[in-house]
Amino acid sequence: MKICIVIPVMNKLQFTKQCLEDLNQTIDKTVEIIVIDNASTDGTNEYIATMKQIKLISNCSNKGCASSWNQGIRASRSEWIVILNNDVRLSKNWLDNLIEEANENSIDVISPGMREGELDYNFNQYAVSYTEKMKNAFRECTPSGVCFAVKNFVFTKAGLFDENFHVGQYEDADFFRRCNKLNFKMGITGRSFIHHFGSTTQKHLQTRLKNDYSTKNRIYHREKWKIGFIQRHYERYREQLRTFYWSRKELLLYNHSLLEKGDCGKMKYF
Repeated sequence: MKICIVIPVMNKLQFTKQCLEDLNQTIDKTVEIIVIDNASTDGTNEYIATMKQIKLISNCSNKGCASSWNQGIRASRSEWIVILNNDVRLSKNWLDNLIEEANENSIDVISPGMREGELDYNFNQYAVSYTEKMKNAFRECTPSGVCFAVKNFVFTKAGLFDENFHVGQYEDADFFRRCNKLNFKMGITGRSFIHHFGSTTQKHLQTRLKNDYSTKNRIYHREKWKIGFIQRHYERYREQLRTFYWSRKELLLYNHSLLEKGDCGKMKYF
């Protein structure tokens, strides 16, 4: 079984270095790694070019998430494609456990459990404790765009990511809608755990770019799926209720939830 990890990057070299170091320590050497560099100016391209085990695709401009993801997918013939942010920490066996959960339970698109925010805790100890307690936790729900594994045949039926979404945001939501419409099984598992620092590249771009690409993408997404005022609010409240139910059930059973966030010393559960 071949697995490919696709990572788009633009600057933020310190995060990319840590991500690649974690990959080197946590995955098998047979796993393919493709990094798509979107015209970084901080030495990212030069650094990755020295790493022979990584396939580097260099873009002359920022092509954005959707286009970068598609470049990586087209460059691989692996059975599983893992879309991964660079601003993450990866725990031991995160990938093996993620794919095992998917294969054992016929899941087509799957994300790991995740804690977001500052890395103000012992990551390795927390990951061991978390996955031991949460190994039986699974939500059949929309995965997380931070990290999700997709069976390659899903792209054949659902299509690749829509490159009409510029820079980033909503391209993952659009893809998950298509998967849901085709009845692919999707979800999040507690057998695998990662830490996410929190959209560092997007925050950087939002301060640099003059155009409000997030708003434009949101409008395009709503128009594409004909999501009116009533449907939008219905989906939002339904998701809030489902998330509240899931997180409280998980807290009761495991003392964790599949999506956690550290905020000013307090833990929030989603």
